[in-house]
Amino acid sequence: MSIGIGLISALAVGGVIFRPFGWPEWIFALVGAIALVATGLLTPSLAIEGIFEGTDVYLFLAGMMLLAEIARKEGLFTWLAGLACRLADGSPWRLFVFVYLVGTLVTVFLSNDATAVVLTPAVIAVVRAAEAEDPIPYLLICAFVANAASFVLPISNPANIVIFGDQMPPLGEWLARFAWPSAVAIAATFALLALTQRRRLFGTVRNDAPGQPLTSGAQIAAFGLVAAIAVLMTASALDVALGLPTALAGLATLALVSIVKRKSPLPALAGISWTTLILVAGLFVIVEALDQIGLETQLVSWLGDLKDSAGAFSAPLVGAIVAVLTNLTNNLPLGLLAGHVVASGDTSREITDAILIGIDLGPNLSVTGSLATILWLLALRREGLSFRALDFLRIGAIVMPPTVILTLWVAAG
Repeated sequence: MSIGIGLISALAVGGVIFRPFGWPEWIFALVGAIALVATGLLTPSLAIEGIFEGTDVYLFLAGMMLLAEIARKEGLFTWLAGLACRLADGSPWRLFVFVYLVGTLVTVFLSNDATAVVLTPAVIAVVRAAEAEDPIPYLLICAFVANAASFVLPISNPANIVIFGDQMPPLGEWLARFAWPSAVAIAATFALLALTQRRRLFGTVRNDAPGQPLTSGAQIAAFGLVAAIAVLMTASALDVALGLPTALAGLATLALVSIVKRKSPLPALAGISWTTLILVAGLFVIVEALDQIGLETQLVSWLGDLKDSAGAFSAPLVGAIVAVLTNLTNNLPLGLLAGHVVASGDTSREITDAILIGIDLGPNLSVTGSLATILWLLALRREGLSFRALDFLRIGAIVMPPTVILTLWVAAG
């Protein structure tokens, strides 16, 4: 039984990461979940239980994707990126800084997936309009800041919700634990990424690049986003699950845009990547199966042994190991598994914080590290651009390890 579950789970997760035959990620997660039930390795009741464990995550993702899709369709993100282009005043370096700041804000308040999926096409449009000599430095920002800024708030990354589940710290406690490490991660990532791109930021960019006007729909979308942020911050401060408020905020914004502009809400709903929810549900089932063979218990035991042997260095060491593993397994399934370990109640706060930092920041090493980075790569391909995984790894090897080490050290202090 253990061998069968381990084999099917490994094949499913491997398919999600490497996408053989060019098939989308969700197919492998879905087939893996179905195979576990069909072979009798996991009972249907446990599979259903695993699916329902992800309810809050599904609602959060759906709400965020809906808000991001509304903003994209109404031109809000393109307007923001265009504003950054004009503020650059002809300087590639200034444009680099502004795009990084916009990417940070989008990640913090809308999640890292929104940065990868929505901001990337907007930045492509801006650098083309600005006639930048090389678009790659600005596009790399969308990938790296999506992970670097993803633990400023609980809402900045769905993985945060996956790891903490119903043990999510109130907003004040979250900020006390992660505000300073997040600031260090964002600053260090910027400095190291800029270092790797310094030779590509040359020449000038147009400072008269045309920008889209802020339409009434975009203004409503902006209002909806601000309102959603306020609702989510309040929910987080009150220690309320974030999924339902996020979904309701997205639906309310959609309704307002549809009423004011007298347009059907269906295109925005159709723009949501519903298959992403299937992917996450399949991974929840797979993690439920892994729990049945005692993997969670083994990991909790290993963490206990490590704490006894490594002492004060145990938390940073765990975080560093997790950061590397995210690039071998992808941070979504690893985050789901880590969430089960944290929920066991036997993990210290220091180790829990280190796990979250590793899950969120570790994927800046490779394109396989997180769903957000994979989505970023797909966004490039849709726009006729490409970036080799090996080239990303070369940059990630310079950016990720020092940033993770420094951030873990700050968090431990």
